[in-house]
Amino acid sequence: MDSIVVTGGTPLNGQIAIAGAKNAALTLMPATLLSEEPLTLTNAPRLSDIKTMTALLQSLGVEVTSMQDGKVQVLSSHAMTSTTADYDIVRKMRASNLVLGPLLARHHEAVVSLPGGCAIGARPMDIHVTALEAMSAEIELKDGYLHAKAPGGLKGAKVPLRFASVGATENVLMAATLAKGTTVIENAAREPEIVDLAKCLRSMGAQIEGEGTRQITIQGVDRLGAATHPVVTDRIELGTYMLAPVFAGGEVECLGGRLDLVGSFVEKLDAAGVDVTETPDGLKVKRRTDRAKAVDVTTEVFPGFPTDLQAQMMAMLCTAEGTSVLEEKIFENRFMHAPELIRMGADIEVQGGVATVRGVERLKGAPVMATDLRASVSLILAGLAAEGETTVSRIYHLDRGYEHIEEKLSGVGAKIERVSA
Repeated sequence: MDSIVVTGGTPLNGQIAIAGAKNAALTLMPATLLSEEPLTLTNAPRLSDIKTMTALLQSLGVEVTSMQDGKVQVLSSHAMTSTTADYDIVRKMRASNLVLGPLLARHHEAVVSLPGGCAIGARPMDIHVTALEAMSAEIELKDGYLHAKAPGGLKGAKVPLRFASVGATENVLMAATLAKGTTVIENAAREPEIVDLAKCLRSMGAQIEGEGTRQITIQGVDRLGAATHPVVTDRIELGTYMLAPVFAGGEVECLGGRLDLVGSFVEKLDAAGVDVTETPDGLKVKRRTDRAKAVDVTTEVFPGFPTDLQAQMMAMLCTAEGTSVLEEKIFENRFMHAPELIRMGADIEVQGGVATVRGVERLKGAPVMATDLRASVSLILAGLAAEGETTVSRIYHLDRGYEHIEEKLSGVGAKIERVSA
């Protein structure tokens, strides 16, 4: 099993190209199920999760052609052979549940296994089920599978979400494009990935208004057509690499970065003593002082501080001047990186959903183990700031969300390599 070895103490300087968003691409790919005509995605990330979604779609009969070293994906659902998403594939990734809405919308039936993914909380499917049932779907859970049907087709409805779930918003948004009548999603998620999906669906012929707000209105149409759509910049990868020079020192420009994608995150960086400057090509980042300053962080739904940057931020605050308090409000059980950071000399106390971090002057390299996707990259970042060598094992999590991370970091001067056991 591969590990990543990081030797700290080297300042970083140069440019890092930010990939297309994993979470956007995993939503855009199932949109192909809504049309017989091809959907072409450009700026696609090259990740193991994309391969998993490709395998799932192919199991349904979707033709997937990868071009330009995986950066362009052409998907066609003109000859589908199945409406069943099997456990063996779905268990690997939670985003697999996003085939449910499109299959119901176009084929009026679907059998979808309950999903798997990182061990960061239950993230239940009941919000998805309740929302689609409001649109006249009939859904029953049997033997770990959701058996769904809509004999007369889905019908437009008012769909209030009890929580602004990104996945439920995406499933309903796709389903509503082919439903009869008007669907109004209330308490909709506002993430950039939702906005990107709406743009893509609109280019396919959907009638959508209000994406990026709490209320999205969709007028169903009879059919959707072909489209070519660029995947939005990955704001989590962007935030991750923006933190790299904060750990290691130096100045890094993140190509493709946009302030509107990471506004709340940048506010915290500014309070911590980090300069973020817009450039014609992206965002440039450097520390204002030798040590960052402590800040308090509470994760929230967009446009609040993203839960997917909490682990990376905690790692940065381990060497900040002062005491920081991080409160995780999105997922339970998402401080599993804390014990690994403590192995590197961090001073962290966790009580339920709150972590108190007392900054130390320097971390020390150690063997550590990744527990989920974002935890794994937080340990790599910590290694950039640590004395000596840090070995991060179980990095199969990492490959789900970061493409060629060793190349990107070594390209700006980091001492990092992947080794095989």
